[in-house]
Order: sequence, then structure tokens, then C-alpha cells
Amino acid sequence: MAQQGTVPEPEAAMADAPGTALPAQADSAFRAYLQLLAARARGEGVSEPTIQVMTAGLTPNPRVIALDRAQPGASPSTIPAFAPYRRTHVDAARIGAGRTMYASLAGLIPQIEARYGVPAPILLAIWGHETNYGRYTGDFDLARSLATLAYEGRRRELFAAEFVAVLKMADQGVPRSRLKGSWAGAFGNPQFLPSMYLRLAVDGDGDGQRDIWSSRADTLASIANYFRDAGWRPGQPWGVAASVPAGFDRAAVASRLTAPECPRVHARHSRWRTIREWRASGVTPLGPMADDVLASLIEPDGPGQTAYLLTGNYRVILEYNCSNFYALSVGLLADEIAR
Repeated sequence: MAQQGTVPEPEAAMADAPGTALPAQADSAFRAYLQLLAARARGEGVSEPTIQVMTAGLTPNPRVIALDRAQPGASPSTIPAFAPYRRTHVDAARIGAGRTMYASLAGLIPQIEARYGVPAPILLAIWGHETNYGRYTGDFDLARSLATLAYEGRRRELFAAEFVAVLKMADQGVPRSRLKGSWAGAFGNPQFLPSMYLRLAVDGDGDGQRDIWSSRADTLASIANYFRDAGWRPGQPWGVAASVPAGFDRAAVASRLTAPECPRVHARHSRWRTIREWRASGVTPLGPMADDVLASLIEPDGPGQTAYLLTGNYRVILEYNCSNFYALSVGLLADEIAR
């Protein structure tokens, strides 16, 4: 989720249903912890009226705790195949809706691409993956969800900071009715977390608002600003499918580095080589790619299946959501939208 945007959960319709009530003792502890969050918000400049309005009546959401505890915590013993994921995420409906959106925004897209240097199909693919072009953005109350996740403690600092950030949004005039999203705190068309909204959301249509809920211009410009901030290189593709010869020595190109973030995701990538070097070793890109571009190799479904040569821009997609399946499907959906 943009590390910060998530695909909305099917449970969103149950957002703030009572669920299983927490013990009274836990509710009392939550109220005490909420005072600590309020003090932190106060110390970061949030006004007292906003703090009072946003914290009044907040209770922990058992549904949010259950969903968070259901998240996978360890690497699976076997990595699932990419092909089924691709079929459900790079599907005819998303491709068709993306192409329709692309055509309808023909007057806006050149401005965004010129300003941020990120191709519109990539922006649309992110939007399509995150919320199906705005169809599903989540119904959880953000303040309640974020306070619950901070109180639970598994990722306390992350969610405490995001709770304060959502109070800052309210302090800036974002109405409470808009402060709804996924159970993990992401919201709007691109599923930004509050801190990302404060730092990177932009006004794309010049009306003085950063409206990532209903403005297509603001949505696409904000995603583009995120990508530019994360280091997108204009004029370079995210990657390309590649042909790997039989008998290719994969051990010779295995990376010996351990990534500081999402190490299991990056462990599936080879070391960096130029496209010229890949060609010399028999690995052939099946699309245009300049010889001097650095790329790493991934074979998501193993030898004999489709492989991909990935540029640094692929790593930018991973910044949005650190999953190879997610990043590959965003790139492939973008390619289909652009056809």
C-alpha cells in the first residue's frame, strides 16, 4: 500500500460492525492509551478542538484486531505460482476500464506525464489495482482503526504516527466523512496512508484541494508525485519479459546482497547486469530495452516459464507495495492499458 496503499478488503462492508466486544478492562486500557495519542498529537500541533472531536467516543475495533492478526507473519514453505494471481489482477475488466479511463483523460494526461515523468498507464494500473479505479475504497473509520492498531502494539509506532497524521488531516479541514478507508488505514483512490497524503498528495486540477477521493486529476497527480519522490526514472520501462536459454547458470547471477527492507521479496531477484551483458549470456529481452540499462532477472514461476528483466523503476513500484506479484501485475496491466 504505497507500502502505503492496499487492495481493499472484502470485509470493508463490515467496517465498524460491533463484532466481538472486548473485555471492559481492555476498553479502559484503550481509553488510557488514547490519552497518550492525544498528547502526542497536541505536541505535534494538532488543535484541541480537533483532538476532542476526533477522539470522542472512540472504542477499539475487534474486527480490525482480528484482521491484523490474520496477516501472514512468516515466509511460506513454498512460493505460490504467479500465473493465477496474474489472471485475476491483469484481467479483461481491469484492462478495459483502464483503457476507457486513459481515453477519457486524454486532455489531462500529457500535463501529468510532463510534470512528473511517470507514464499514465503506470498511474492507472496502480489505481486499478488499489481500488478498481475508485469502486472500492473501504468503509472503516480511519481514526478508530489506526488507534486500534496502535493500541494493539504489533506495529505500534507506525500506526501511532498515522493516527496523529489523520488528526492533522482533520485539522487541515478534511471532513470526517472522508476519513474512511481500509482496516489498515489506507484511503481514497490510491489508498494512501495519512502520512503519505500529508507529504505527497497534490492538487492536480488547480481548485485548491487535494482531493484523492473524487478528483481524477488529483488522484493521478498524487500517485505520480509519489513515484517521482520514490525515484522513478523517466523514459525507462519497468521491465520486460525475457527468454532464458536451457542450461542457463542461475547460480552465476544470484545476488549475494540482503535488502534492508522486504528481504524475501528482493531475494528472488538476480544481481544487476546491463542488458548488453544479459544478451551476451543468452538471456534475450522480448521487448525494447536499451543495451546500457541495468536490470535484474526474476523467474516468478521458475525455470521454463516466463521470466522478466526488471529495471530500477520496478523497485519504485515495490515502494508502493513490496510484493513481486503486485509489482509485476502493475507493470503488466500498464502494458495492456497502453496497447
